[in-house]
Amino acid sequence: MQKWWVACRPFALPASTMSVIFGTAMAVTVGNARFNLPLFLASLFAMAVLHTGSNMLNDVFDYKKGIDRRVNPVSGAVVRGWITPRQALRAALLLLTAGTTVGLAIAFFVGLPVLLLGLLGVVVGVIYTWGPLPLKFNALGDLAVFLNFGVLGSLGAWTVQTGTPALAPALWAVPISLLVVAILHANNWRDIRSDRAAGIKTMAGVLGDNRSETYYNCMLLLPFAIVLLLLVLSWADLLQPRMPLTFLITFGALFKALPLIKKGRNRETPRNPHDFVALDGDTARLNLLFGLLSTAALGLSAVLDLLTG
Repeated sequence: MQKWWVACRPFALPASTMSVIFGTAMAVTVGNARFNLPLFLASLFAMAVLHTGSNMLNDVFDYKKGIDRRVNPVSGAVVRGWITPRQALRAALLLLTAGTTVGLAIAFFVGLPVLLLGLLGVVVGVIYTWGPLPLKFNALGDLAVFLNFGVLGSLGAWTVQTGTPALAPALWAVPISLLVVAILHANNWRDIRSDRAAGIKTMAGVLGDNRSETYYNCMLLLPFAIVLLLLVLSWADLLQPRMPLTFLITFGALFKALPLIKKGRNRETPRNPHDFVALDGDTARLNLLFGLLSTAALGLSAVLDLLTG
């Protein structure tokens, strides 16, 4: 069980499931949908197993390409020899099938829009590391996680609850999406040399070390700027629905973002040897905090609306 627990990388799941939680909360509080608990749990399960299956598929192809040979503290079951690539591939296909099946069941109850969104997400997840043009190996991995673990996740969750897609859940999920991109970029930034040696093209590799720092900093700070922009546009009646002012509480996460910028800047002379190596994990915790604050902003706004009549 411990070996498969490591292979599943449960620590990575908040990066994908947070968008489902946020999109659902937005559907109920902003979209006035009646909360459907079974559909929410099914959506959460589908996202989790599809993410896990995609990760395992990624591990298999990384190992076969000779990219993944380093043991990380909380991942790397294939590299450690705990499970074989064939076992990981079978598990990945089983999880992808299970997630797709649950998605099809959701679509049966909700309708065609959910089916189309779900199929798009599955396709992006599969071709992330597989096929003639794997997104991860052609500097398109950032776009893939931006879509699947942010915009599509939120929009899909909204559509599951309301039955109808809308622009707002996709727009409001952009800040969360950018922080998920920052998680992946922190990983790829650390691995620029090994990826280049293996002939892998990532956004970090294309940008190089110095510009990767600028890119990372933008991914950390743009979410806060976008929240402000959405607030200004919606309160000027240029964008509907109106984003609640309670979203200002997301700026509480800025105090966690600033130390990460410093860790990236001091990557050559870190205070702690693991500061830069573990930057992706630290960024994931920032993403979780930002997502929880965004969801809390929706809940707080709903409570205030009830209190003020």
